This record gives sequence, structure tokens and C-alpha cells, in this order.
Amino acid sequence: MKNKTVYDHIRSNNIKTLLLVICFPLIFIALVFLFTWIVVPADAAFDTAIRVAVPTFIACAVWLLISWAFGDSMMLHSAHAHEIFDDDKQNREIFHAVENVAIAAGLPRPRVYIIDDDSMNAFATGRSPRDASVALTRGLIKKLDKLELQGVIAHEMAHIGNRDIRLDMMLITGVGVTVFAADMILRLAMVSGDGNNDNKNSGALVLLMVWLAFMVFNWIITPILRMAVSRNREYAADATGAQITHNPMALANALRKITTDSRVECLDKVKSMAAVCIAYPGGPREFISSLMATHPPVEKRIERLESMAS
Repeated sequence: MKNKTVYDHIRSNNIKTLLLVICFPLIFIALVFLFTWIVVPADAAFDTAIRVAVPTFIACAVWLLISWAFGDSMMLHSAHAHEIFDDDKQNREIFHAVENVAIAAGLPRPRVYIIDDDSMNAFATGRSPRDASVALTRGLIKKLDKLELQGVIAHEMAHIGNRDIRLDMMLITGVGVTVFAADMILRLAMVSGDGNNDNKNSGALVLLMVWLAFMVFNWIITPILRMAVSRNREYAADATGAQITHNPMALANALRKITTDSRVECLDKVKSMAAVCIAYPGGPREFISSLMATHPPVEKRIERLESMAS
């Protein structure tokens, strides 16, 4: 089999992004239609689906534009990250490590941020390679050796080069809007159903069905769609990162260490950022949430890296 190049991964991710853009609205409209069809005729259910879909898509488009402009800043702010520079004596070595890996990857040097947390994790963000940022926890810098740290930085540079950060931003934006919309619809249904009027009660029932459609979309369909793409993106970033450093074992050893303490406490309440980190940044996961994990099992990631080294 022909080994995939960086350009193959970029092309593959562009195709997956397009498929996601197509699948999300189609599945959403279908869910709203099917749920409201339970309580109203098909033509009324279709009208409801369109009336719900149009403002939802407009809200997603507006929020996506806002995220496109300020999303990287919001993510870095959520992680309490602060930027470091070349003239910072304490962090100069880290700054140059990122710079050297960027040169090896053939990409512009991203802005470098430090998260003051003793755990081990990292993520990349930004609209494009020209305005990307890499954030590393203080624990990652302290606990990994030089080659392992280069492996992690190369993994994040791979996400930047493969344009994964653009896809992550789209997913985080879409989920945020639909979760907010579901909450508003539930509140509206509760207010509409407060009375003895049959028309009001019928309208409240339709709104309740729409809310159920949102809930299925948010908590079942969206995680499955995200999982279908993000697992492959992590494998691709591992492979591309190993290609950049020519040292797959360095990243494999780093992953072994990272999984022993990857929790970043400030991200506990920012679940949407889990997909952008090199390892899951929350606490221990339940069985169900593990099935919906956005990262592949670390054992399989290490196994693939070890096979590349051999």
C-alpha cells in the first residue's frame, strides 16, 4: 500500500469536511420531520422542519463567522493560556522548539501559548496555518524529555497542516448553537403548554417533539458524526507528526506519559474542546462516554507508531 502523504491527509480532511457540511443539515431536517410527524400530518411536519431549520442554520452561520474571527481567542481564553515570545528567557527554549518543528513541517511558526497546569496536554487552534496557535501545559513541558516534546509539538503542527483546526471549529460552533436552541425550545414548550387551550397544548406538543429531535441530534447523531472523523484525524496527526520528526517512538513514549495525567481542570466545563487536545482533557470517563470518545484508544495509537518505527 502507498503511504499517505501530508497532502493526502489534507485532501482527505477537505472531503470529510464537505461530507459533514452536507450530512449535518440533512440529518437535522430529517429528525425534526420524523419527530413532529408523530403528532401532526406529514405536510405540517415538513413545514415545521423547514421553519425550525432555517433560523437554526442562520444562527449557525452567524456564530460560525464569529467563531472564525474570535474562536481561537475564545479557546485560548477558556484554557487560561498566555502567550510566550522569543525574548522570554524562561520559555525561550520552548519557543524555539515550536519554531524548529514548524520549519521541519514546512509551515509558518504558530503563536506559542503556555497553560499553567501541571497536567500533560496540548492543542492547536486558529483559522489557517498562517494564524495558528499551539498551546502546551506547564506539566507537559516539565515531564517530557526534549524528543518527546518535539513529538507532541509535531502532532499539533500536523493538525495545523492538515487543516483539522478548521473542522474542529465548525463542529464546536454547530454543537454550541444547537444545544442553546434546544434549551430555548424546551422553555417555549413549557410556556406554551401552560393552559387549557387545545391549540396551545397542540403547539406545545409539536415544540416538545422538536426539542426531542434536537436532543437526539445533539447527544447521539452529532457525537457519532464527530467520532467518525476525529478518530481518523488523530491517527493522521500521529502519522504526520512522526513523519515530521522522523521519530515515531518519541511521540509513542510521550502518549504513554500523557495518558497518566491528561486532565486540564479549567477545561472540565468546556466539553467541546476535548476533540482539539492531544488526549482527553477531562476526568475519568464512563463506559458510555468512552464509546463516544473523540480520540482513538491510546494503546492503538501507540501500536501504530511502534509499527512505523519498526
